Amino acid sequence: MIRKIAGLLLFSLIGAAQAQEASEAKPLRLAIAGLAHGHVSGFLRAAKSRADVRIAGVFDADPALTASYAKSEALAPEILFNDLATMLDRVKPEAVATFTNTFDHAMVVEACARRRIPVMMEKPLAVNVIQARAIQEAARSSGIPVMVNYETTWYKSHAEIRRLFKEQKAAGEIRKMVAMDGHQGPKEIGVQPEFLAWLTDPAKNGAGALFDFGCYGANLMTWLMDNQRPLAVAAIAQTNKPAIYGRVDDEATILMQYPKAQGIIQASWNWPVGRKDFEVYGETGYAIATGGDTLRVRLPGQRAEEARKPADLPPAERDSISYFSGVARGRFKPAGLNSLENNVIVVEILEAARESARTGRRIALAK
Repeated sequence: MIRKIAGLLLFSLIGAAQAQEASEAKPLRLAIAGLAHGHVSGFLRAAKSRADVRIAGVFDADPALTASYAKSEALAPEILFNDLATMLDRVKPEAVATFTNTFDHAMVVEACARRRIPVMMEKPLAVNVIQARAIQEAARSSGIPVMVNYETTWYKSHAEIRRLFKEQKAAGEIRKMVAMDGHQGPKEIGVQPEFLAWLTDPAKNGAGALFDFGCYGANLMTWLMDNQRPLAVAAIAQTNKPAIYGRVDDEATILMQYPKAQGIIQASWNWPVGRKDFEVYGETGYAIATGGDTLRVRLPGQRAEEARKPADLPPAERDSISYFSGVARGRFKPAGLNSLENNVIVVEILEAARESARTGRRIALAK
Protein backbone atom coordinates (compact mmCIF):
# COMPACT_ATOMS: atom_id res chain seq x y z
CA MET A 1 0.00 0.00 0.00
CA ILE A 2 2.80 2.40 0.94
CA ARG A 3 4.61 1.66 -2.31
CA LYS A 4 1.39 2.22 -4.24
CA ILE A 5 0.78 5.60 -2.58
CA ALA A 6 4.40 6.60 -3.17
CA GLY A 7 4.11 5.58 -6.80
CA LEU A 8 0.92 7.60 -7.26
CA LEU A 9 2.54 10.61 -5.60
CA LEU A 10 5.59 10.35 -7.85
CA PHE A 11 3.38 10.03 -10.92
CA SER A 12 1.44 13.10 -9.84
CA LEU A 13 4.61 15.12 -9.33
CA ILE A 14 5.98 14.06 -12.70
CA GLY A 15 2.68 14.98 -14.34
CA ALA A 16 2.68 18.40 -12.69
CA ALA A 17 6.27 19.02 -13.79
CA GLN A 18 5.45 18.00 -17.35
CA ALA A 19 2.40 20.27 -17.36
CA GLN A 20 4.53 23.14 -16.11
CA GLU A 21 7.14 22.50 -18.80
CA ALA A 22 4.43 22.41 -21.46
CA SER A 23 3.01 25.70 -20.20
CA GLU A 24 6.46 27.29 -20.18
CA ALA A 25 7.02 26.16 -23.77
CA LYS A 26 3.96 28.06 -24.99
CA PRO A 27 4.33 31.73 -25.93
CA LEU A 28 3.33 34.15 -23.18
CA ARG A 29 -0.17 35.52 -23.85
CA LEU A 30 0.49 39.23 -23.46
CA ALA A 31 -2.03 42.06 -23.66
CA ILE A 32 -1.32 45.76 -24.21
CA ALA A 33 -3.27 48.27 -22.11
CA GLY A 34 -3.10 51.71 -23.71
CA LEU A 35 -1.45 53.14 -26.80
CA ALA A 36 -0.94 56.76 -25.72
CA HIS A 37 2.62 56.20 -24.47
CA GLY A 38 4.91 56.42 -27.47
CA HIS A 39 7.24 53.67 -26.26
CA VAL A 40 4.51 51.18 -27.18
CA SER A 41 5.66 51.25 -30.81
CA GLY A 42 9.08 49.79 -30.04
CA PHE A 43 7.60 47.35 -27.55
CA LEU A 44 5.07 46.00 -30.06
CA ARG A 45 7.72 45.57 -32.74
CA ALA A 46 10.04 43.77 -30.31
CA ALA A 47 7.25 41.51 -29.02
CA LYS A 48 6.07 40.59 -32.51
CA SER A 49 9.60 39.52 -33.48
CA ARG A 50 9.84 36.98 -30.64
CA ALA A 51 8.66 33.39 -30.58
CA ASP A 52 8.18 33.33 -26.79
CA VAL A 53 5.52 36.07 -26.71
CA ARG A 54 2.16 36.47 -28.44
CA ILE A 55 0.14 39.68 -28.46
CA ALA A 56 -3.29 38.40 -27.46
CA GLY A 57 -5.11 41.72 -27.07
CA VAL A 58 -4.66 45.47 -27.46
CA PHE A 59 -6.77 48.04 -25.65
CA ASP A 60 -7.13 51.78 -26.00
CA ALA A 61 -10.23 53.86 -25.36
CA ASP A 62 -9.58 55.98 -28.47
CA PRO A 63 -10.94 54.15 -31.57
CA ALA A 64 -8.95 56.38 -33.93
CA LEU A 65 -5.68 55.66 -32.14
CA THR A 66 -6.46 51.94 -32.07
CA ALA A 67 -7.19 51.98 -35.80
CA SER A 68 -3.94 53.84 -36.47
CA TYR A 69 -1.86 51.23 -34.63
CA ALA A 70 -3.82 48.40 -36.21
CA LYS A 71 -2.73 49.72 -39.61
CA SER A 72 0.89 50.60 -38.78
CA GLU A 73 1.58 47.42 -36.76
CA ALA A 74 -0.62 45.02 -38.78
CA LEU A 75 -2.77 44.07 -35.77
CA ALA A 76 -5.66 41.67 -36.37
CA PRO A 77 -9.11 43.22 -35.78
CA GLU A 78 -10.16 40.46 -33.37
CA ILE A 79 -7.48 41.43 -30.81
CA LEU A 80 -8.44 45.14 -30.71
CA PHE A 81 -10.62 46.52 -27.91
CA ASN A 82 -11.83 49.93 -26.77
CA ASP A 83 -12.86 48.68 -23.32
CA LEU A 84 -10.26 47.36 -20.88
CA ALA A 85 -12.53 45.05 -18.88
CA THR A 86 -13.89 43.46 -22.05
CA MET A 87 -10.39 42.77 -23.32
CA LEU A 88 -9.23 41.25 -20.04
CA ASP A 89 -12.29 39.01 -19.73
CA ARG A 90 -12.35 37.88 -23.33
CA VAL A 91 -8.63 37.46 -24.00
CA LYS A 92 -7.66 36.24 -20.51
CA PRO A 93 -4.01 37.29 -20.87
CA GLU A 94 -1.21 35.91 -18.71
CA ALA A 95 0.26 39.40 -18.35
CA VAL A 96 -0.51 43.03 -19.23
CA ALA A 97 1.99 45.65 -20.41
CA THR A 98 0.68 49.17 -19.79
CA PHE A 99 1.24 52.13 -22.11
CA THR A 100 -1.39 54.60 -20.93
CA ASN A 101 -0.66 58.04 -19.55
CA THR A 102 0.80 57.88 -16.04
CA PHE A 103 -2.46 58.93 -14.36
CA ASP A 104 -4.23 55.83 -15.70
CA HIS A 105 -1.70 53.32 -14.31
CA ALA A 106 -3.74 52.84 -11.14
CA MET A 107 -6.90 52.10 -13.13
CA VAL A 108 -5.14 49.40 -15.16
CA VAL A 109 -3.52 47.77 -12.12
CA GLU A 110 -6.77 47.67 -10.18
CA ALA A 111 -8.58 46.07 -13.14
CA CYS A 112 -5.85 43.46 -13.51
CA ALA A 113 -5.64 42.85 -9.77
CA ARG A 114 -9.32 41.86 -9.72
CA ARG A 115 -8.45 39.18 -12.30
CA ARG A 116 -5.06 38.15 -10.83
CA ILE A 117 -3.08 39.29 -13.91
CA PRO A 118 0.55 40.50 -13.54
CA VAL A 119 1.21 44.06 -14.74
CA MET A 120 4.12 46.05 -16.08
CA MET A 121 3.93 49.79 -16.77
CA GLU A 122 6.26 52.35 -18.25
CA LYS A 123 7.97 54.66 -15.79
CA PRO A 124 7.11 56.37 -13.48
CA LEU A 125 4.71 54.38 -11.30
CA ALA A 126 2.15 57.12 -10.63
CA VAL A 127 1.50 60.87 -10.62
CA ASN A 128 1.17 61.11 -6.83
CA VAL A 129 1.69 59.14 -3.64
CA ILE A 130 -2.03 58.37 -3.18
CA GLN A 131 -2.09 56.55 -6.53
CA ALA A 132 1.25 54.84 -5.86
CA ARG A 133 -0.01 53.40 -2.59
CA ALA A 134 -3.32 52.37 -4.20
CA ILE A 135 -1.33 50.38 -6.78
CA GLN A 136 0.80 48.87 -4.01
CA GLU A 137 -2.30 47.83 -2.05
CA ALA A 138 -3.99 46.33 -5.13
CA ALA A 139 -0.88 44.28 -5.81
CA ARG A 140 -0.60 43.18 -2.17
CA SER A 141 -4.24 42.19 -1.73
CA SER A 142 -4.45 40.27 -5.03
CA GLY A 143 -0.97 38.77 -4.89
CA ILE A 144 -0.06 39.89 -8.41
CA PRO A 145 3.43 41.10 -9.31
CA VAL A 146 3.66 44.68 -10.56
CA MET A 147 6.84 46.03 -12.12
CA VAL A 148 7.91 49.40 -13.52
CA ASN A 149 9.98 49.54 -16.70
CA TYR A 150 12.81 52.04 -17.18
CA GLU A 151 15.14 51.94 -20.15
CA THR A 152 18.03 52.44 -17.73
CA THR A 153 17.21 49.22 -15.88
CA TRP A 154 18.81 47.31 -18.73
CA TYR A 155 22.05 49.35 -18.81
CA LYS A 156 25.11 47.16 -18.22
CA SER A 157 26.93 50.22 -16.92
CA HIS A 158 24.49 50.65 -14.05
CA ALA A 159 24.77 47.01 -12.98
CA GLU A 160 28.55 47.43 -12.97
CA ILE A 161 28.31 50.53 -10.75
CA ARG A 162 26.24 48.57 -8.25
CA ARG A 163 28.77 45.76 -8.23
CA LEU A 164 31.61 48.21 -7.60
CA PHE A 165 29.94 50.11 -4.77
CA LYS A 166 27.60 47.60 -3.12
CA GLU A 167 29.14 44.17 -3.69
CA GLN A 168 32.86 44.82 -4.04
CA LYS A 169 32.82 47.98 -1.89
CA ALA A 170 35.67 49.17 -4.10
CA ALA A 171 35.28 52.91 -3.49
CA GLY A 172 33.97 53.20 0.07
CA GLU A 173 30.54 54.47 1.04
CA ILE A 174 28.60 56.52 -1.50
CA ARG A 175 28.76 60.26 -0.84
CA LYS A 176 27.30 61.84 -3.97
CA MET A 177 25.22 60.72 -6.95
CA VAL A 178 24.45 62.80 -10.04
CA ALA A 179 21.89 61.78 -12.70
CA MET A 180 21.57 63.69 -15.97
CA ASP A 181 18.55 62.62 -17.99
CA GLY A 182 16.70 64.24 -20.85
CA HIS A 183 16.69 65.33 -24.46
CA GLN A 184 15.86 68.38 -26.58
CA GLY A 185 12.17 68.15 -25.66
CA PRO A 186 9.32 65.82 -26.63
CA LYS A 187 8.01 68.14 -29.34
CA GLU A 188 11.49 68.82 -30.62
CA ILE A 189 12.32 65.12 -31.06
CA GLY A 190 8.97 64.47 -32.73
CA VAL A 191 7.03 62.25 -30.32
CA GLN A 192 3.57 61.13 -31.40
CA PRO A 193 0.76 63.72 -30.98
CA GLU A 194 -1.10 61.58 -28.41
CA PHE A 195 2.14 61.20 -26.41
CA LEU A 196 2.89 64.93 -26.47
CA ALA A 197 -0.68 65.74 -25.41
CA TRP A 198 -0.43 63.99 -22.05
CA LEU A 199 3.26 64.68 -21.41
CA THR A 200 2.35 68.36 -21.37
CA ASP A 201 -0.71 67.82 -19.15
CA PRO A 202 0.25 68.23 -15.46
CA ALA A 203 -2.64 66.03 -14.32
CA LYS A 204 -1.80 63.10 -16.58
CA ASN A 205 2.02 63.32 -16.37
CA GLY A 206 2.42 64.67 -12.83
CA ALA A 207 4.61 67.55 -14.05
CA GLY A 208 6.84 68.04 -17.08
CA ALA A 209 10.51 67.11 -17.29
CA LEU A 210 10.55 66.87 -13.48
CA PHE A 211 8.45 63.67 -13.62
CA ASP A 212 9.29 62.48 -17.14
CA PHE A 213 13.05 62.45 -16.55
CA GLY A 214 13.41 63.08 -12.82
CA CYS A 215 12.15 59.55 -12.17
CA TYR A 216 15.27 57.96 -13.69
CA GLY A 217 17.65 59.45 -11.17
CA ALA A 218 15.27 58.90 -8.26
CA ASN A 219 14.95 55.24 -9.27
CA LEU A 220 18.71 54.65 -9.53
CA MET A 221 19.55 56.52 -6.33
CA THR A 222 16.87 54.71 -4.33
CA TRP A 223 18.34 51.44 -5.65
CA LEU A 224 21.89 52.32 -4.61
CA MET A 225 20.63 53.53 -1.22
CA ASP A 226 18.94 50.13 -0.69
CA ASN A 227 15.44 51.67 -0.68
CA GLN A 228 16.32 54.17 2.04
CA ARG A 229 14.15 57.28 1.79
CA PRO A 230 16.03 60.56 1.62
CA LEU A 231 15.73 62.77 4.68
CA ALA A 232 14.60 65.72 2.57
CA VAL A 233 14.08 66.89 -0.99
CA ALA A 234 14.49 70.34 -2.54
CA ALA A 235 13.89 71.29 -6.15
CA ILE A 236 13.67 74.13 -8.63
CA ALA A 237 11.77 73.93 -11.90
CA GLN A 238 11.17 76.37 -14.72
CA THR A 239 9.79 76.64 -18.22
CA ASN A 240 12.26 77.92 -20.80
CA LYS A 241 9.93 77.32 -23.76
CA PRO A 242 6.49 78.55 -22.63
CA ALA A 243 5.14 78.61 -26.18
CA ILE A 244 5.47 74.82 -26.22
CA TYR A 245 5.37 73.78 -22.55
CA GLY A 246 3.15 76.47 -21.07
CA ARG A 247 1.49 74.21 -18.48
CA VAL A 248 4.49 72.22 -17.25
CA ASP A 249 8.19 72.62 -16.46
CA ASP A 250 10.79 71.78 -19.09
CA GLU A 251 13.80 72.10 -16.77
CA ALA A 252 14.16 70.74 -13.23
CA THR A 253 16.88 70.10 -10.69
CA ILE A 254 16.19 67.91 -7.65
CA LEU A 255 18.41 67.69 -4.56
CA MET A 256 18.11 64.73 -2.21
CA GLN A 257 19.66 64.59 1.26
CA TYR A 258 20.61 61.27 2.88
CA PRO A 259 22.33 60.87 6.27
CA LYS A 260 25.78 60.64 4.62
CA ALA A 261 25.12 61.27 0.94
CA GLN A 262 23.51 63.63 -1.53
CA GLY A 263 21.73 63.07 -4.81
CA ILE A 264 21.47 65.58 -7.65
CA ILE A 265 18.99 64.95 -10.44
CA GLN A 266 19.11 67.07 -13.59
CA ALA A 267 15.95 66.49 -15.62
CA SER A 268 15.63 68.42 -18.85
CA TRP A 269 13.73 68.94 -22.05
CA ASN A 270 16.48 71.39 -23.01
CA TRP A 271 19.61 69.27 -23.49
CA PRO A 272 21.31 69.85 -26.86
CA VAL A 273 21.41 66.04 -27.24
CA GLY A 274 19.66 63.12 -25.58
CA ARG A 275 21.46 61.75 -22.55
CA LYS A 276 21.03 59.29 -19.71
CA ASP A 277 24.24 59.61 -17.72
CA PHE A 278 24.93 58.67 -14.11
CA GLU A 279 27.83 59.53 -11.81
CA VAL A 280 28.53 58.00 -8.40
CA TYR A 281 31.23 59.26 -6.04
CA GLY A 282 32.39 57.29 -3.02
CA GLU A 283 34.84 57.98 -0.22
CA THR A 284 37.81 56.77 -2.23
CA GLY A 285 36.76 56.51 -5.88
CA TYR A 286 34.10 57.16 -8.49
CA ALA A 287 32.31 55.69 -11.51
CA ILE A 288 30.74 57.55 -14.42
CA ALA A 289 28.30 55.85 -16.79
CA THR A 290 27.62 57.47 -20.14
CA GLY A 291 24.68 55.58 -21.53
CA GLY A 292 24.35 51.84 -21.19
CA ASP A 293 27.70 50.50 -22.33
CA THR A 294 30.32 53.10 -21.42
CA LEU A 295 31.84 53.32 -17.95
CA ARG A 296 34.81 55.25 -16.58
CA VAL A 297 36.17 54.58 -13.10
CA ARG A 298 38.89 55.76 -10.77
CA LEU A 299 39.47 53.53 -7.77
CA PRO A 300 41.99 53.54 -4.91
CA GLY A 301 45.55 52.98 -6.18
CA GLN A 302 44.79 54.25 -9.69
CA ARG A 303 46.70 57.33 -10.79
CA ALA A 304 44.20 58.15 -13.52
CA GLU A 305 40.69 57.42 -14.67
CA GLU A 306 40.25 54.27 -16.77
CA ALA A 307 37.59 52.93 -19.11
CA ARG A 308 35.93 49.70 -18.02
CA LYS A 309 33.86 47.33 -20.12
CA PRO A 310 30.73 46.38 -18.18
CA ALA A 311 29.86 42.70 -17.97
CA ASP A 312 26.84 41.44 -19.90
CA LEU A 313 23.61 41.13 -17.97
CA PRO A 314 22.07 37.66 -17.51
CA PRO A 315 19.83 36.76 -20.48
CA ALA A 316 16.62 37.12 -18.45
CA GLU A 317 17.63 40.64 -17.36
CA ARG A 318 18.65 42.19 -20.67
CA ASP A 319 15.28 43.63 -21.75
CA SER A 320 11.83 44.30 -20.37
CA ILE A 321 10.06 41.53 -22.32
CA SER A 322 12.40 38.78 -21.14
CA TYR A 323 12.24 39.99 -17.55
CA PHE A 324 8.46 40.49 -17.50
CA SER A 325 7.93 37.05 -19.04
CA GLY A 326 9.92 35.54 -16.17
CA VAL A 327 7.89 37.52 -13.65
CA ALA A 328 4.56 36.55 -15.23
CA ARG A 329 5.52 32.87 -15.30
CA GLY A 330 6.63 32.99 -11.65
CA ARG A 331 10.33 32.35 -12.24
CA PHE A 332 11.24 35.40 -10.19
CA LYS A 333 9.72 38.47 -8.56
CA PRO A 334 10.28 42.12 -9.54
CA ALA A 335 13.33 43.33 -7.62
CA GLY A 336 15.63 46.30 -7.43
CA LEU A 337 14.92 48.95 -10.05
CA ASN A 338 11.65 47.28 -11.14
CA SER A 339 10.18 46.76 -7.71
CA LEU A 340 7.13 48.42 -6.21
CA GLU A 341 9.02 49.18 -3.00
CA ASN A 342 11.57 51.21 -4.92
CA ASN A 343 9.04 52.92 -7.13
CA VAL A 344 6.68 54.01 -4.38
CA ILE A 345 9.68 55.83 -2.88
CA VAL A 346 10.43 57.31 -6.32
CA VAL A 347 6.93 58.82 -6.41
CA GLU A 348 7.39 60.14 -2.86
CA ILE A 349 10.57 61.88 -4.03
CA LEU A 350 8.93 63.30 -7.16
CA GLU A 351 5.88 64.53 -5.25
CA ALA A 352 8.14 66.22 -2.69
CA ALA A 353 10.18 67.77 -5.51
CA ARG A 354 7.04 69.09 -7.17
CA GLU A 355 5.92 70.63 -3.88
CA SER A 356 9.36 72.09 -3.22
CA ALA A 357 9.46 73.67 -6.68
CA ARG A 358 5.98 75.12 -6.11
CA THR A 359 6.61 76.52 -2.64
CA GLY A 360 10.35 77.16 -2.60
CA ARG A 361 10.66 75.07 0.57
CA ARG A 362 12.79 72.08 1.47
CA ILE A 363 10.42 69.09 1.97
CA ALA A 364 11.17 66.54 4.69
CA LEU A 365 10.07 62.99 3.87
CA ALA A 366 8.22 60.93 6.43
CA LYS A 367 10.16 57.93 7.74
